[in-house]
Amino acid sequence: MADSTATSTPRAVPSHEDRPVYVIGGGPGGLAAAHALRAQGVRAVVLEKSDRVGASWRRHYDRLHLHTTRRLSALPGLPMPRSFGRWVSRDNVVRYLEKYVEHHQLEIVTGVEVSRVEPAPDGTGWLLHATGGRELTGSAVVVATGHNHTPHLPDWPGRDAYTGELLHAGDYRNATPHAGRDVLVVGVGNTGAEIAVDLVEGGASRVRLAVRTAPHIVRRSTAGWAAQFTGIVVRRLPVRLVDLLAGPMARLSVPDLSAQGLPRPDTGLYSRVREGSIPVQDVGLIDAVRKGRVEIVAAVDGFEDGKVVLADGNRIGPDVVIAATGYARALEDLVGHLDVLDGRGRPTVHGARTPRTAPGLYFTGFTNPISGMFRELAIDAEKIAKAVAKALARTTARTPA
Repeated sequence: MADSTATSTPRAVPSHEDRPVYVIGGGPGGLAAAHALRAQGVRAVVLEKSDRVGASWRRHYDRLHLHTTRRLSALPGLPMPRSFGRWVSRDNVVRYLEKYVEHHQLEIVTGVEVSRVEPAPDGTGWLLHATGGRELTGSAVVVATGHNHTPHLPDWPGRDAYTGELLHAGDYRNATPHAGRDVLVVGVGNTGAEIAVDLVEGGASRVRLAVRTAPHIVRRSTAGWAAQFTGIVVRRLPVRLVDLLAGPMARLSVPDLSAQGLPRPDTGLYSRVREGSIPVQDVGLIDAVRKGRVEIVAAVDGFEDGKVVLADGNRIGPDVVIAATGYARALEDLVGHLDVLDGRGRPTVHGARTPRTAPGLYFTGFTNPISGMFRELAIDAEKIAKAVAKALARTTARTPA
């Protein structure tokens, strides 16, 4: 990772001031890419649809902390302060992103949402259609709109007619409005698990957690060894080998919760990761389930007559349902016409690679790596910047004086 004590000195690469590189999204991935480009001597302009950077982080629930260590979560060129502690809080992540913009003097334009990206009419660079009829032409584009872009709420049968309180986890802030209430949390990813624990600690009268597929659960840290360290070590190993190693480790570190309705998974940990399912880092769920404070129930199949219908046929009537059911990347309108997305709406390439059908279009932040999102965003940013600078230098060399 780059030295982070001073602002970087641009290298002697053409700046292409008339056609900057546009970075879509002012979250950690976009800001890291913008700084890395500037360090390569390339002008980068960040387009952020909200009025401030780090918009998605500002919307997360209050108790959220990074599940990765402070030291391995810094973006290029600026360490996170030691005062943030080992596990950085949501509020401190936001402070860090604001400081990152100031420290690196990044060029940010807020209140501008890009709706479509297409090749520029003259055949070089890209044309961006944005808020207010703007048309912006860039030499390259980095799409960094984020893995958690648009809340996804399953189209459960009977959902539209359900009169009970139903909200997505993206609208959950803390347990205060739910003190003394019966709450069902749907989904046992990291968000659902942490919200369930937050509700228990915040005084909800009853907390149930609907689970369709039993997750892999890992300790966030064991004897000072963070789970992230293991993720980094094993990331390049064969999937089958990691699966074989993870099984015995889980049995040693995580108790069997089968009696409480949460059996050990029947598929390998890393096999799940490759399918997009990150292990749940324990921030209190194991203890809450063992003590019966969080009750595990079957997955939600739908809603009927004011009740929640579970996959095992049971019907329950919680006061509120919180759907921790993930997010959609929502890239179809933006770049779907460019043949750069797979069948699940994910970019076919990421990092320094650019699609064969769309040279000069880059993506960052659309994977969910076991080694830590911020760490991989930092690595990708520098790779993207080097690739962009190299491509612009080649273009300049071919252009007649």
